[in-house]
Amino acid sequence: MATPSTPTTIGVVGAGTMGRGIAQLFLQAGHTVRCHDAQPGAAAKAVEYVDNMLARAVEKGRMTAADHQAARGRLHACNALDELADCTLVIEAIVEDLEAKRSLFRQLEALVADDAILASNTSSLTVAEIAAACARPERVAGLHFFNPVPLMKVAEVIAAVRTAPAVVQRLSALTESAGHRAVVTADQPGFLINHAGRGLYTEGLRIVEEQVASPADVDDVLREALGFRMGPFELLDLTGLDVSARVMASIYEQFQQEPRFRPSSLVPPRVAAGLFGRKSGQGWYHYDNGQQQRPAARAVPALPAGLAVWVDPASGAEALRALAEAAGARTVSQAADADLLLLQPWGEDATSAALRLGLEATRCVAVDPLPPLALRRTLMLTAVTAPAVRDAAHALLAADGTAVTLINDSPGFIAQRVMATIVNIAANIAQRGIASVADLEDAVRLGLGYPRGPLGWGDHLGAARLLQVLQAQLAATGDPRYRPSAWLQRRVALGLPLTTPEAQR
Repeated sequence: MATPSTPTTIGVVGAGTMGRGIAQLFLQAGHTVRCHDAQPGAAAKAVEYVDNMLARAVEKGRMTAADHQAARGRLHACNALDELADCTLVIEAIVEDLEAKRSLFRQLEALVADDAILASNTSSLTVAEIAAACARPERVAGLHFFNPVPLMKVAEVIAAVRTAPAVVQRLSALTESAGHRAVVTADQPGFLINHAGRGLYTEGLRIVEEQVASPADVDDVLREALGFRMGPFELLDLTGLDVSARVMASIYEQFQQEPRFRPSSLVPPRVAAGLFGRKSGQGWYHYDNGQQQRPAARAVPALPAGLAVWVDPASGAEALRALAEAAGARTVSQAADADLLLLQPWGEDATSAALRLGLEATRCVAVDPLPPLALRRTLMLTAVTAPAVRDAAHALLAADGTAVTLINDSPGFIAQRVMATIVNIAANIAQRGIASVADLEDAVRLGLGYPRGPLGWGDHLGAARLLQVLQAQLAATGDPRYRPSAWLQRRVALGLPLTTPEAQR
């Protein structure tokens, strides 16, 4: 059990799932916790729930019986709000309604000491709007946890425009003492973690919207080729499309209709039809007794005998050439002598790449060079790739048992497009000073479960290549959603890691 340097008395208002989790976290860290809820009996039920969770921890050997007994003595259900008067911190976790929160904060401000902190666990409201109801907004901040609170080891400390620096420091220290990483973020839409996570959803939806690939294709590529725990459509089904749709629309509007966050037109009709995901039995996938039903994998065609393959030498394709030869194909040095022409473009669609190289587009297939060839391989067809050529490429790239995904023509493959978007949004977060580079990197790893922080991931994949993808997409589509961040462009131009902070003025 974590022990704080200075145990304190913390009030938690709201006995729902988040309130209970927050109470458990700080109780286990050695603090005294007082729970209150406007609903009669709700606080007592919350205390009972937390007590049961600690009892289970004892059963599993994660807590001693003595520690459980001591913690139980520090946990109290409060019937009246004024029982929180001696708390040095009160955390609000009630309904996401601005007026309800403002009313509560007015009442709390009149009860607690002048040096007490008032914090909101809001996930979508501007903290400054809540603080505006208080006579002393400088002691109001956001303290946003993620569900389940004891297991999600990160919390956002949100500094509103009038929040005192000392309040941010105290909340950060308190959160860190409870075993969670405290990341400090400006009071901007989506704060830090939801803001940084927009790229996965918006670009995944855009790919499906353009008929480049199916939802299952997108999810498979991002999980197996890039290491995401879940793809965007699996995540949307898990969280509920009705909930996610509101978040996407809200962040887009709060950012003054920033094109990078533009929601997809695919979403509203699905929400209207009740295709919310797991909870409704159908979303982007069908669910049978809660189990996702995945579409059948595409059958691998037979590899044609004597297949002649040409690989674009400009792509540095020694590995691809070796793979083709290992599968039994014959590689040739002249495109005119080949049955199958393999390209590896960055940010360019297969048709454009074929035309640029003066190749016959019917014989061309592009292979995504971003993920290692040992992982799931993505093959992009030109607009006119012949069926026999498509099947030959599929058979060739799947000959060693590695999974293959076939997609339609697109300026950038699935992995390239999604990663360039994620890194670009993260670079813009850093450019705007919404969070420090260190907090941004940790927040995304811990809060979103990405394999790496976004800027470090961009460096790992090749920042110059991702910039090339964005520039090519912008040129091909004219869509400002793909305009590169100044942070990204400068560091690529200077040959610096994307994690390099700005010079101090």
